[in-house]
Amino acid sequence: MSRRVRGVVARSKGAPVSVETIVVPDPGPGEARVTVQACGVCHTDLHYREGGINDDFPFLLGHEAAGVVESVGEGVSGLAPGDYVVIAWRAPCGECRACLRGRPWYCFASLNARQPMTLEDGTPLSPALGIGAFAEMTLVAAGQCVKVDPAARPEAAGLIGCGVMAGFGAAANTGNVQRGDSVAVIGCGGVGNAAIAAAHLAGARKVIAVDVDDRKLEWAKGFGATDTVNARETDPVEAIRALTEGNGADLVVEAVGRPETYEQAFYARDLAGTLVLVGVPTPELRIELPMIEVFGRGGALKSSWYGDCLPTRDFPMLVDLYLRGRLPLDEFVSETIALDDVESAFTKMHHGDVLRSVVVL
Repeated sequence: MSRRVRGVVARSKGAPVSVETIVVPDPGPGEARVTVQACGVCHTDLHYREGGINDDFPFLLGHEAAGVVESVGEGVSGLAPGDYVVIAWRAPCGECRACLRGRPWYCFASLNARQPMTLEDGTPLSPALGIGAFAEMTLVAAGQCVKVDPAARPEAAGLIGCGVMAGFGAAANTGNVQRGDSVAVIGCGGVGNAAIAAAHLAGARKVIAVDVDDRKLEWAKGFGATDTVNARETDPVEAIRALTEGNGADLVVEAVGRPETYEQAFYARDLAGTLVLVGVPTPELRIELPMIEVFGRGGALKSSWYGDCLPTRDFPMLVDLYLRGRLPLDEFVSETIALDDVESAFTKMHHGDVLRSVVVL
């Protein structure tokens, strides 16, 4: 039987979100229905509300979630009601050219639920990143449900589903940070601080946090930053070079998604250094760089999509690090809120007042 639950809906571009009754159907073949326990408020949800992703309104927002499987559809194996899961927005299909070449973290046909969730009048909802977890219950592909240790608090575990994984993976997977490396991270929100945590765990010699907000820079120290740079007061490129014997960093993670910060990251690298873009830009943004500099500086310019993660491998590993006290997920949680408070959480996020607001259901 379909379920009627409360969920956060963005009906039109730029309009405040509303909490409405949504209809969640019974899971069909290959699907799972999940009772959501906690869901982080991520910048990507705000991008959806602002029309920065696409215009498939109305959206059911929320995608950074942990919960318990309520029911599964026909043909689902390895997942059962009662399983504690973090929901992933990548569920490798196993059949596309990336999966068949042994690179499932690049899957081009990631699985989602086939049935739509709807408003009460039958209007189909577009779930954010194929999840839609600002709701008491959501429908996803069974492959999106990654079982993790139930000892992990859902407020913390859910953050692995997007922001923490994106930032951690940008440094660890895409950037391949090594022991003794120098690392700079531009933008110290949730994603940037997760990259800092990954660099610290990998044994980086220098981990330089760059932001325009002293509060965020202070937070970054708690995740392993060895040095901080306020880019409002100091040229970040010169500061990073000064902190790396005049050379620049081996790895620079750009966690803002702006042309000006991308350019800073480009020039803050050492020769043959790596730049990883993990900040999500909006479609109209453009970058312009001298080709001779791209050629002459060498190295690699990469983008990191979901931290180039494999959820079934990486989610349990991050939860284990958390439970052993090595990854401070609780420190990302600035506040816990109700579904009705998501709009105000967007305002706080926009102003830089929080690392993560987390909806608890």
